[in-house]
Amino acid sequence: MSVIYILDLIGTLVFAISGTLSAANKKLDLFGAYFTGFITAIGGGTLRDVVLGNFPVAWISDLNYIVIISLGVVLTFLFKNTIMTLKRTLFLFDTIGIGVFTIIGIEKSLNLGIHPFLAIIMGLFSAVMGGVIRDTLCNDIPLIFRKEIYATACLAGGVLFILLNSLGINSALNQFLTISCIILFRLLCIKFKISLPVLKY
Repeated sequence: MSVIYILDLIGTLVFAISGTLSAANKKLDLFGAYFTGFITAIGGGTLRDVVLGNFPVAWISDLNYIVIISLGVVLTFLFKNTIMTLKRTLFLFDTIGIGVFTIIGIEKSLNLGIHPFLAIIMGLFSAVMGGVIRDTLCNDIPLIFRKEIYATACLAGGVLFILLNSLGINSALNQFLTISCIILFRLLCIKFKISLPVLKY
């Protein structure tokens, strides 16, 4: 079992918790919460695989994803108040998650012969589209459209991954450096309140 796979499962768990918390804040029932948590966790990867024509999609061929998502939903329902006190921890794992999902999306795309530029877009899809679907279902403005640096960190990491890959850097080292870059990028932007300009009318 590789480190990237373990991080992928952790990211899936955190995304499932994130979706379930959003559903709980909207007072959805158990089915609504499970569906929201589920689509948040697998939405980005599923959309990527459908666009790439890569079947079966990851969660259909690996039952561990269903188990992890179900665990995330149940834990959130049972321990919501405790989980809400772990916002910093969840934020950190969410950031790790988007880094891992970005790299998985890029590598899958490159393995299918997709152009590197489009592979970066597919990496971005993997990382953020689950959250976009979550926010849309919960009638919120998606996080990537607000001021917080989120998608930009994924794009920066994607560009770095492609650059290092073209230089022949070892795959595992490239993964580590790129994920670290995405995490550091987002954490620094939050710490120093760096954001993209807001379009005002």
